[in-house]
Amino acid sequence: MYKDKLEHIVVLTGAGISAPSGIPVFRGDSGLWNNCKIDDVATYNGFLRNKQYVHDFYNKMRHEVKSKQANAAHIALTNLQQACKAQNVAYTLITQNIDDLHEKALSTDVIHMHGSLNSILCEHCNSRYAFNGDSNIHSTCKICKHQSLRPDIVWFGEVPYYMDEIVANLEQCDLFLSIGTSGAVYPAASFCNLAKQVSAYCIEFNLEETLVANNFDLGFYQDAAVSLPNFVTKLIEANFNLAKALT
Repeated sequence: MYKDKLEHIVVLTGAGISAPSGIPVFRGDSGLWNNCKIDDVATYNGFLRNKQYVHDFYNKMRHEVKSKQANAAHIALTNLQQACKAQNVAYTLITQNIDDLHEKALSTDVIHMHGSLNSILCEHCNSRYAFNGDSNIHSTCKICKHQSLRPDIVWFGEVPYYMDEIVANLEQCDLFLSIGTSGAVYPAASFCNLAKQVSAYCIEFNLEETLVANNFDLGFYQDAAVSLPNFVTKLIEANFNLAKALT
């Protein structure tokens, strides 16, 4: 059932991994959407209706995230990435999050499939570049100088970034970890099934079972800042032998 040593680990993270750092998940009693309508701030039509309102929303979020720090779960993934590199195990980190807590934990090559708060996108020339300030309807693109900037966020109804790369990695992995995701948003909710098609072992880490929990081989249902570091430590100590790590 298990290989003596894993060859390729793919990790998907969602809002739940950042919640212990003080960034509320989008859904739930303290969700970010509670004080506004999703259609107003997370769809392109909402942006067209009131561009300044949308700029202000993400400016505020950008300021709030600046003060947040990576937690033990983010750090565990950095440790996992470094151990994979040392042991010649392929490692892919995909996040649905638009925060930069993985980077603050010193993870590298993070695939932000839903965009990033620290990036801006020009609709005129399609340029995308690092951005840490406040944007508005009069902000000009540093490349083409047009006033056509929008938050570099994948909104509902838009295609996530890097899907070809993500699918290619899922088709090669032998371990898939899903951490803090709701299982409600596609295409990310289908990643487990893609990994299962190549016989990868799939584990989810969440506070409770997700909508796609039955697709996984194993679940750890507690704070990921506790369960994930424990799992990563055991996996590294077992020299990436999954059977030994799970005993």
